[in-house]
Amino acid sequence: MVFIDTHCHLDVAEFDPDRDAVAARAKQAGVATIVVPAVERANFDGVAAVCRDYPGCVAAYGIHPMYVENAREEDLAVLRETLSARPEAVVAVGEIGLDFFVPQRDEERQRFFFVEQLKIAGELGLPVLLHVRRAVDAILKELRRFPVRGGIAHAFNGSRQQADEFIKLGFKLGFGGAMTFPRATRLRELATTLPLESIVLETDAPDIPPEWLGKHRNQPGELPRIAAVLAGLRRLPLEDVALATTANAVAVLPALGTRLVEQVRDQSVC
Repeated sequence: MVFIDTHCHLDVAEFDPDRDAVAARAKQAGVATIVVPAVERANFDGVAAVCRDYPGCVAAYGIHPMYVENAREEDLAVLRETLSARPEAVVAVGEIGLDFFVPQRDEERQRFFFVEQLKIAGELGLPVLLHVRRAVDAILKELRRFPVRGGIAHAFNGSRQQADEFIKLGFKLGFGGAMTFPRATRLRELATTLPLESIVLETDAPDIPPEWLGKHRNQPGELPRIAAVLAGLRRLPLEDVALATTANAVAVLPALGTRLVEQVRDQSVC
């Protein structure tokens, strides 16, 4: 079985001691492709290096809403150049969006960088990876104003109505470790009842560890077990969930298609 981790920060310092082993465990578990999103201009090079050194990794570049305080308008020009320089190596603009959970936030500054990045994505015909914490309606409003080529609502935890609105706009919804907690009843209901073709899998490693890890570091090799939770909720064979979520990821991030074929061939995974 083949899995795609549509959101994993493999470039961050938490993986510096054992990144080779983490990547090897993910490959052994059947995670053929890992999408590594940037969060600020300062880590564009780090993301590029990880995607160069680990064949299963593919890049997305963007400015995260929690990093806009340190961002400058010139960073948007660098982002455009980075996205344009090697289009075959980029799958999306991300991680971008809004975060209305953090205290003492500058919502106007978040909106400025979000909208400008939506414009870049629209101009370049790229999908987006969205950070939507406590800001789903505001994000949907901007997406209607500045349409893009779909994408993924990462770590989705909104309502069914909000989910349906994302789906109408060509988005898939990312489910990961949060879904594995029995107490997450509303999220598990969504995972069970949403159309399977609207769901993609993610870890957000090293963050959002699944229930069995407690507070320990998350990693992409946990994805098949997260998929097994989704399969159990939907009463489907794990293989069906693997096939569907992989197809969904390729559909919403078309650049994954060629890379996935290469990875499957290289790993001889079926």
